[in-house]
Amino acid sequence: MSSVRITTCRPAVSRLLRPKATLRCPQPSHPPLLQVRHKSGPYGYTQAKALVFSKYGEPNDVLYVHKHSISPSLPNKSVLVRTLAAPINPADVNTIQGTYGAKPSFSSLIGTSEPSAVGGNEGCFEVVSVGSGVTGLKKGDWVLPAKTGFGSWRTHALVEDADKALLKVSDKGGLTPLQVATVSVNPCSAYRMLKDFVDLIDLSVKSYASGRSTGGAWFIQNGANSGVGRAAIQLGKLWGLRSINVVRSREDKEAERKLKEELKGLGATVVVTEEEFMDRSFTARVKEEFTDGGKDPIMLGLNCVGGKNAGQIARCLGEGGTMVTYGAMSKQPVMLPTGLLIFKDLRFHGFWLSRWANRDTEGKKKTIEEILSLMKEKKFADVPMQEIKWDWETKEEVLKEAVQGTLQGFRSGKGVFVFGEDT
Repeated sequence: MSSVRITTCRPAVSRLLRPKATLRCPQPSHPPLLQVRHKSGPYGYTQAKALVFSKYGEPNDVLYVHKHSISPSLPNKSVLVRTLAAPINPADVNTIQGTYGAKPSFSSLIGTSEPSAVGGNEGCFEVVSVGSGVTGLKKGDWVLPAKTGFGSWRTHALVEDADKALLKVSDKGGLTPLQVATVSVNPCSAYRMLKDFVDLIDLSVKSYASGRSTGGAWFIQNGANSGVGRAAIQLGKLWGLRSINVVRSREDKEAERKLKEELKGLGATVVVTEEEFMDRSFTARVKEEFTDGGKDPIMLGLNCVGGKNAGQIARCLGEGGTMVTYGAMSKQPVMLPTGLLIFKDLRFHGFWLSRWANRDTEGKKKTIEEILSLMKEKKFADVPMQEIKWDWETKEEVLKEAVQGTLQGFRSGKGVFVFGEDT
């Protein structure tokens, strides 16, 4: 991607000899968690693999593993990193499908037979070796990409202008690669949306001071069981806020009950199913049961679903409230009654993490450091995860299926590639 350049690569001979119609790399595989060992080829070249795509489409159809070599001679300001863990986010799948707001850069820098892009945008990396002109990093440091579009589904990467392209984890003690790998998207999204659109903490202070309220300010969100939703619940609790959280109904009602209790354990004030939420009586419940007859109005709504669900979020907001949309899981447009705009003076904003992260690298660094600090203090719980082990001999189909399954049905956790010690 834009900040990564493999300056010396040797494509697998078998790929070059095959006819174009059958281009696919052999068995896929991948790197380590905490050990320092990695594959080394002749003359000290690092053997690397990347999960790439050369055209848009469904992950199962267009992804393939590409094997290449990285020279031991590093450019002056570059570092060689190996991947410890790399999540699979819905936006990563949308990027592969060609439907995401930002398009990847296709190139042949890692020796692919046609211009390709490496999948993935988030991850935890360990510095393996450092160019002579790099001043802020050393071997063994854990780092994250400073900007989006890095291409994290790979065993190793040679990163140019490393002091600017990477963010160093200042103190990795007490952290795991999984925590660091998953901090920069979902938790940062929740943090910024709770902070940047409505000053809920200030509202809480003023309500307490006036004697009007017996609790913190309210926010409401759909997709509450998502990574962003769980992060918002926890941050809200830490900041003294109250929340109404909407989750999809489950056929298994016992599983539904357990999910509600789990989210309440994280700090959710109220958890309701979409079925309960969409009932015509719900706005009356908000007023009478939760907001003291409307004296504590809900001033912020977070929407990642769209469609009628988003309209119901808007109906629950108090006068002058704000709804922030950051996703469209239902693939339906946000449709709003005109009266909400005119008579309730509501405000509607979109939030795109990539834009914020690329414009404010320093702000991204500070946000990440604050959340990692909360993790180290055991004040912020990890999102449930499904670990997909990526060793040197891991089959290509295993990796492709893990990506394809990200948008399918109920999942027990976020998919994360965890790289083995034999890469």
